[in-house]
Amino acid sequence: MVELKTDTSIDAMHAAGQVVGRALTAVRDAAAVGVSLLELDEVAREVLREAGASSPFLGYRPSFAPTPFPAVICASVNDAIVHGIPGRYRLRDGDLVSIDCGAVLDGWAGDSAISFTVGRPRPADLRLIETAERALAAGIAAAVPGNRIGDIAHAVGRVCRDAGYGIPHGFGGHGIGRRMHEDPDVPNEGRPGRGLPLRPGMALAIEPMVIASGKDAYYEASDGWTLRTSDGSRAAHVEHTVAVTESGPRILTARETP
Repeated sequence: MVELKTDTSIDAMHAAGQVVGRALTAVRDAAAVGVSLLELDEVAREVLREAGASSPFLGYRPSFAPTPFPAVICASVNDAIVHGIPGRYRLRDGDLVSIDCGAVLDGWAGDSAISFTVGRPRPADLRLIETAERALAAGIAAAVPGNRIGDIAHAVGRVCRDAGYGIPHGFGGHGIGRRMHEDPDVPNEGRPGRGLPLRPGMALAIEPMVIASGKDAYYEASDGWTLRTSDGSRAAHVEHTVAVTESGPRILTARETP
């Protein structure tokens, strides 16, 4: 069931989303050659602590997971698409990093993700990230009353496919509110004019994932969480929490630009 949020609830989600935005900005600023993924997780934890927020990631265990998630960020490097567990790996020159983070503040959730490079970037990685961000912008622009979920999915997928990139099937965005994952699912590819109608008060996490090789295949790593590209090619992942309103999409997790 899809819950329509009141203006007051959306404002509360915006407050949670600003915590997420600050955490992602702090992680991005701290990421440098030699810094470990565990250290980046601690950076995000400190932002959450200072805000009095909790993490919807920490201890989360969906049906597919063998163990609860042990961190407050997902840290996915190079061929990891999503759900990477922060560990002792230290960032290297040229790494492509995707960070996903959430926060719960006063009972409301926010969820967002960024991708960036460390050190000297590969031009191909910059193009991949830029395409993911354009796909996200297209999906957000389609999140208006009168459209349908399929319009968001089509907008995201068209940008990714036109650029020649792959899209991991079965993974995409979702509704969000008092819980991080709510109805409806928001696919990253679909047919326009299909699916659930968009109504004011819907809150959606829109999150493109793109694979550089143009192939869609991926596999689950031995940790039971991380999804990796089957051919070892690089991937990018970006996300915003967005409210559908009468006046247009409202991005609840907007953050400072680098």
